[in-house]
Amino acid sequence: MKWFLTIGLVTVLTACGADSKQTASTQAAAQQTYKWKLVTSWPKNFPGLGTAPEHFAERVNAMSGGRLTIQVFGANQLVPALQVFDAVSSGTVEMGHSGAYYWKGKAPAAQFFSAVPFGMTAQEMSSWLHYGGGMELWEEVYAPFNLVPLAGGSTGVQMGGWFNKEINSVDDLKGLKMRLPGLGGEVLSRMGGVPVSLPGGEIFTSLQTGAIDATEWVGPYNDLAFGLHEAAQFYYYPGWHEPGSVLEFIVNQEALAELPSDLQAIVRNAARAVNQDMIDEYTFRNIEALKTIQAMEGIQIKRFPDEVLSALRIETEQLLKEQAAADPMVSKVYASFSEFKEGVTAYHNLTERAYLDLRGE
Repeated sequence: MKWFLTIGLVTVLTACGADSKQTASTQAAAQQTYKWKLVTSWPKNFPGLGTAPEHFAERVNAMSGGRLTIQVFGANQLVPALQVFDAVSSGTVEMGHSGAYYWKGKAPAAQFFSAVPFGMTAQEMSSWLHYGGGMELWEEVYAPFNLVPLAGGSTGVQMGGWFNKEINSVDDLKGLKMRLPGLGGEVLSRMGGVPVSLPGGEIFTSLQTGAIDATEWVGPYNDLAFGLHEAAQFYYYPGWHEPGSVLEFIVNQEALAELPSDLQAIVRNAARAVNQDMIDEYTFRNIEALKTIQAMEGIQIKRFPDEVLSALRIETEQLLKEQAAADPMVSKVYASFSEFKEGVTAYHNLTERAYLDLRGE
């Protein structure tokens, strides 16, 4: 009996010791702090695009009780605007905020997670990403680069851009030098135009000096902030090239894995909150910015001619088919994107579009 009592006591004490060690380990993990760097493709604190990662960092700090703090760097403060992808991939920094279509040279399929000409709106894109399998595909595309993508905001349907001459026919696109990234730029090239890749901070000077003939940026809110109305007089719509532009947070895979599970959840949920907050802000601020632009003397807000839009759509469809045929990953993403777009279009024809037509005005 004494022997059994002794064994029982040892077992209890051993278990208590193990529990004590586990508790101590858990408490140590809960007290550990982490400091991250986040680089962006936007000027520091630029309205909307630049403030979104700042809001993200504030949310993470608040939700983690200061256990995870994130320092945000604007374009060129730590790395050049278009080197965000490489900086995060290599582990030079832990996070980035940018647009996936900038990385088409590294992963052609990445463009589908940012903006597809004549594609889906912000609401539709968010649904595809978070419920239609889009995020899983995005993760698959970025996995070889040691990156984890998170949707990081949307600007909604953009404007068609600022031009220093009128666009009356398809011929007016030939030879046109326009700042237009991603798939939209490739479509312009097929139409005889010359797409130019420029970070936001270089757009105004390039347009003002004539280095480019036209530029798209975002919409009234951001275009006004850059003063693009001072460099061109023709403001075109609709934004056929970016109907629901999605921004991205990219996280270094190893850095994310090093965080305790609760901090990982905080990072993901803070990104999801900012993703919705951005479209809310852009919708609100574009309203007043558009009124300001409309009141400016000499500025002409014009719709692209139907002939031009029809030609752009045809070239877009052909381009997407060719890219899908040339790259298995593009084909896989394009199939998912197209299937969801077809379904949501049929639904929205009876709801969103039908209601907007009914509302009129």
